[in-house]
Amino acid sequence: MAEAPMSCDCFVSLPPGSRDDHVIFGKNSDRPRDEVQEVAHYPAASHPPGSMLECTYIQIPQVEQTHAVILSKPAWMWGAEMGANDQGVCIGNEAVWTREAVTPEEALLGMDLVRLGLERGDSAWAALTVITGLLELHGQGGQCREDPAPFSYHNTFLLVDRNEAWVLETAGRLWVAQKVTEGVKNISNQLTIGAEVSAEHPVLRSAAQAQGWWDGEGEFNFSQAFSPENPPARMELAKKRYKGGTELLQQHDGSVTAEVMMSILRDKPSGICMDSGGFCTTGSMVSVLPRDTSLPCIHFFTATPDPSSAEGALPTVRPRRPRQEAASLSEPGGPQT
Repeated sequence: MAEAPMSCDCFVSLPPGSRDDHVIFGKNSDRPRDEVQEVAHYPAASHPPGSMLECTYIQIPQVEQTHAVILSKPAWMWGAEMGANDQGVCIGNEAVWTREAVTPEEALLGMDLVRLGLERGDSAWAALTVITGLLELHGQGGQCREDPAPFSYHNTFLLVDRNEAWVLETAGRLWVAQKVTEGVKNISNQLTIGAEVSAEHPVLRSAAQAQGWWDGEGEFNFSQAFSPENPPARMELAKKRYKGGTELLQQHDGSVTAEVMMSILRDKPSGICMDSGGFCTTGSMVSVLPRDTSLPCIHFFTATPDPSSAEGALPTVRPRRPRQEAASLSEPGGPQT
């Protein structure tokens, strides 16, 4: 019997995929249905030189300055499923399994890396370099849910700012990234980066060659080289959602708005709005990042399960005058939720 899917979906639309001159980000976080996912705001802060930071399982050196962030996070962990910072950066992550073994040792969770990228990165690229640097130093691993039953995975990330997006896919401490500058893109629980590589770990190809996953002569395709030969059932089940998400984005290519992104996150036939066994969509997020930096970024969070339900529904966007827009993350009162 196939395992219940344990998964998420991230989406981005950049002009000309968006109707307006906005970058639109969205994510559904699919987690254990009895897990509390909270929306929390942390202000910008200064930290003493040499101080340490307690993440979910391990300590790492703290930086001297961190950005203000708003996060949608499982209450039991330090990290976050998704969020935004006061620099106009949004990040979400996805679980993946690759040919690189998932180790049981405690390290940084993918959710820790989401929060660290937001707290330390002033652009999508800067956040990516934060995440990859910490991944190479500390690795990724540890129990990914509060339940004692073993459950660990590697991660992919969608990192977005007002100008561009980056897809970051990992396998252990190795990584590859693809830059997206226009149109629409989604990620799910799949490796999607093939030969179109924009940045990579310096030993990625030699590691693949040493394992016999690439012959070193033909075109290097990350997905082909690192996807597992016998993927977990949850990865196979996620293919439907990935395909469905791609089709929904393509249907609206050129006209994506916050409302359209919310409708995609509410879609049940594709499985994007999930309710399967012990897992369901426990939190949702949509962000509007205007390319005009004089306009504020606006962030919507459900803070409750099931964005299609009356209780968990993402709000309807209404026109606002500039002074009525959501407050900056750095201002008293914080962002809209």
